[in-house]
Amino acid sequence: MHETERQRVIIAAVQTRPVVTVAELCEITGSSEATIRRDISALHVQGKLRRVRGGAEALTPPEQGGLMGRPFSVNETINIAQKRAIARAAAELCKDGEPIIINGGTTTYQMVHYLTGRRLSVFTNSFGIAEFLIHNSRNSVVIPGGTVYREQNVILSPFGGVVASHFYAKRMFIGCQGIGAHGLMEADPMVVQSEMGLIGQADELIVLADSSKFSGRSSLILCGLDRISAVITDSGIRDEDRQMLETAGVRLIVAETSALGDRQATVA
Repeated sequence: MHETERQRVIIAAVQTRPVVTVAELCEITGSSEATIRRDISALHVQGKLRRVRGGAEALTPPEQGGLMGRPFSVNETINIAQKRAIARAAAELCKDGEPIIINGGTTTYQMVHYLTGRRLSVFTNSFGIAEFLIHNSRNSVVIPGGTVYREQNVILSPFGGVVASHFYAKRMFIGCQGIGAHGLMEADPMVVQSEMGLIGQADELIVLADSSKFSGRSSLILCGLDRISAVITDSGIRDEDRQMLETAGVRLIVAETSALGDRQATVA
C-alpha cells in the first residue's frame, strides 16, 4: 500500500472510533509498526489527527461508532480488474428464480453489474448493492434493519434481525478480510456476528476473494474451510493455496482477466 493510500486509511480509521491502536492500523494496512508510527507522526504534524500513546485519535470525536477495516471507497479501487472478473464468475452461478444472499463488500458489489438482466430474490446488507439493483434491475431486493455504516457501506444490527432469520438462500456470496488454513477471517466483531447469522441461512457459501486475500490475516475467524462450498479467485493464487483448498474439499473457481474481457475457468 502506497503512503498516500495508507494515510487515507489511517485518517478514515480514526474517524470510526475514539482511539485506534498502532496494532489495529498495522492489521488494516498490512504495514509495520515503524511505518504506522511514522505516518501517525506526519499526520499529527499536518493537523489531520492527534497522536496518543499507542495509537491515534480524531481531532473531533466521531458521532457514530464505526467498523474496523478499510473504508469501502479505498477498497473498491484495489485489484479492480480481478474483482470484476471474480464477480462475473459468481453471477454466472446464479439462476433466475433463486433466492441468494450477497454480503456487503467491494468484490461482491461488482456482482450487481452482471445481475441487471436477472430475476432473483436478493437479500443483502449492502446499502450500495440494494440501491443499484432497485434502480437497474427487476430483482426482488430484501434488506435487514439496522444501522448504516457509511465507511463500509453496510447495514448491521447488534440485535440480529427477524427478516434475516427467515430468509432461505440457495447460495450466499461473501467477501473476507483474509482466508487461510483456519478458515475465513474478518476484522470486526459486529461483522462476524452478522455474517454468522446469515451463513446459517444458505445451502452453499461462496467466497469471493482476490488472490491477495490468501495473505490477509485477522484475529477473528468467521468459519472454517469445511463450511465453504467454493472459492472464486484470480490467477494470482499460489500453488500452496490451491493445495490448501483442495485438501479441504473446497471447489476452486479461477476467474481470468484479459484485454478482451473476463473468462472463467474451474479447477476441481
